[in-house]
Order: sequence, then structure tokens, then C-alpha cells
Amino acid sequence: MPSIETWDYVARMRRRHLLAGGLGAAGVLATAEPAAARSGVRTGFDRLVESRWAALEGQRVGVISNPTGVDRRYRHLVDLMHASGRVEIGGVFGPEHGFRGSAQAGGSEGTGVDARTGLTVYDAYGASQAKWEQLYATAAVDTVVFDIQDVGARFYTYIWTLYDAMVAAARSGRRFVVLDRPNPIGGTAYGPMMTAGYTSGVGKKEIVQQHGMTVGELARFYNGEFLPTEAGARVELEVIACRGWHGREVAADTGVPWVLPSPNMPTPDTALVYPGTGMFEGVASISEGRGTTRPFELVGGPEMDHHWSDRLNALGLSGVEFREAYFTPTFNKFTGVLCAGVEVKVTDPRSYDAVRTGVAMLVEARRYPSFVWRADAWDPQRPYWIDKLTGSPRLRTMLDAGATVDEAVGAWRAELAAFTARRRPYLLYPR
Repeated sequence: MPSIETWDYVARMRRRHLLAGGLGAAGVLATAEPAAARSGVRTGFDRLVESRWAALEGQRVGVISNPTGVDRRYRHLVDLMHASGRVEIGGVFGPEHGFRGSAQAGGSEGTGVDARTGLTVYDAYGASQAKWEQLYATAAVDTVVFDIQDVGARFYTYIWTLYDAMVAAARSGRRFVVLDRPNPIGGTAYGPMMTAGYTSGVGKKEIVQQHGMTVGELARFYNGEFLPTEAGARVELEVIACRGWHGREVAADTGVPWVLPSPNMPTPDTALVYPGTGMFEGVASISEGRGTTRPFELVGGPEMDHHWSDRLNALGLSGVEFREAYFTPTFNKFTGVLCAGVEVKVTDPRSYDAVRTGVAMLVEARRYPSFVWRADAWDPQRPYWIDKLTGSPRLRTMLDAGATVDEAVGAWRAELAAFTARRRPYLLYPR
């Protein structure tokens, strides 16, 4: 029998289609509703406020968050929590880009006092598990609260901030609460598995490239699969789940406000393409669009041309078209240099496979003599950044040997199926 959540999803989709066609439920001309009014999705933060902070009563709390931790009126979790007078806040922990989000990639805001609340904000960017334990002790917190919007890709580092923070909480006997948010690119998993020899800050444990889980589901997965070994015990975990989200929904379906989680992730459209075009960070000769207004949607290089878009469109990839594009980055690769390439235009998020699309783009890009993988001298044993992004040398070596898109994607079919089955007990929402 279908679950209540499934019937809720079906009803909302039916109503959405009626409204899109201009007819209300009674068959009369309808006035368009705002997305937030149409959707019944409530985040973990929304539900915590509705409960009058019940899950945090009588505890001294540390909050891991960034500018994405907002309600439907864009009010921040920490600001509301502080103003409520119902929660004792020991400190705030700022991840990469900082608590208020003022730092660029690879940067932080440092430790200081938040101007709005007067609370101490601790710099937690790049914190090891041992450093997290120290931060918790310094702030003298009993419970750690996590509220950050993820974007669904293994190499987006906030999910590893979550992991290390959970391990530290388990080791030090602290409680951990995750305020869940929808995965903006949906609940389906795609792509290759991380392997033990290639873990790094952009992939610390064995999950697939597009994991298809919310941060709450990831926390449950971590707690069941990894913490017993790494921390010696599971953490006392509570996930305050979203209400009304279905794994077939993407950001545009939810009505949940979007705040850019990092400077180069400005829109939900960026998130849709990122698990695939993020691989171009591993290519030295091609810009992934950093330094433009459409990072990861604009991809190209000084030696590319219009043939790339022609070849990609000829592949007939599902849910996507490629616009011939020209751009000049203002920072990062090829600053001030005109680049030719493509703009990735997702036409159907539900049939679009970002990782397969990224592989197809790499296959066609390798036709150009200028194509060069990024190699880092600081890691001579594992110099290729693409290997860290994809979890092993397999994709790189297959493409170098002339593999087709189908051959490359087929190589991870079994491990993807195994991961999809392994994660099933930890899922909170229908798929």
C-alpha cells in the first residue's frame, strides 16, 4: 500500500499540473500560486521552530551552519534560536566560506564574535576530528546541531564537515542533531564509488559520486556504516526530518528557499550540473566556469571551439542541451582569457544524469590536442585530481585508452547497485 508521503506527493503533483495548465481543482481559471504556497515541504528547521525548540530543551548547544540555515522568510537558525531565549547557545562553528558566507573557496572567516548575536563563532574550516573535539570542549556544548544545505555531490565538502563533526561528537559523548533539508537534485544515486586509496577532503568515505541522499539520511548512513569503526561507537543521533519531501522532487518543486551555499554554487541549476561538470576541476586545460556568473554551467577553454557543442548535442543525452558559449573568467583558470565551450542547459531534471553527462563531455573534450589532466606536485603518489574526484584512477585511465561513454559508465554499474541497496535502510523519504 502506498505510504502517506507518497499520496501527499501524488496529490501535490496533480495540483501543480492543474495550476500549470491554468485550471484549478474546480476546473475554473486559477491564479498562479507562489512555489512556497503550493508545496507542503517543511524543513527540519521549520519543524524545530514549530515545536518551540523542544529537541534542544535543557541543553547547551553548538551550531554548525552557514547562510543556508534559514526559514521561509530567510531568517537564520542562529538568529531565531538566540532571540527565542529558549536555547542556551555555547558557540557557532563556521565551515568553509564561513558562518556568514563571506569567504571564497578554500577560505574561512576566522574565529570572532558575531555582530548580530554577540555569540562566539569558531573557525572550523578544515578541522580534523581531534580539532572538532577541542572546539566542542572550548564551547562547553552538550549537543551539536547541524543545518547546512547540501547539493548532492560527494566532492561538496559540507558533507565531510558533517562526518568529522559526528565522529568527534561520538568520541566525546555528545549528542548530535541534524535539521534536514531536501536534496536539491533529487533522491537518485549515480556515478562511481570512492575507493579507500583515493580518499581526501573531497571524498573521505565510500559513497558514490551523486549520493542521492539528504544530509539527514547521510548522517544515518554514516552512523550505521562508518562510525562504529572510526569512532568506536555510534553517536547519539536525532534527525529532525523534512515533512512532505519525495525523492523525485528537485529544488524547484519544494518551495524551500534557496540561499547559495558557497560563492560558486549560486543557483539550484548549478547544483543540478555540478556532480558532472565538477569533474572539470580535474582538467588543467578547461575551465569549469569559476570566475563567471554561471560556474559549472559554463565550461570551456582557450583551445576549444564550436565543434564541442555540436558533438555533444549529436549524442542525444537525456534531459540536456548544450549551447555554444564564449566567456572570459575573472579569476581561477584562464583569468582574462577568452574561452570557447558550452553552457549546459538542463531541460528535464528527472531524466538528466549529471555524471553520465560529465563523462560524455570529457570523452568529447579529449578529442582536442590541448586536453591535459590536472596533476598536483604536492601529492606525487596520487597526482591526478580527477582520481580524487571520481574515487579512483579508473575513469581517467579508461578515457585515456579511448573508452566510450557507455563503457565508462558501465564500469561502475555493479558498485552503484550495491550502494543503492546498502543505503536503503537509512532512507527517510519515499523514492
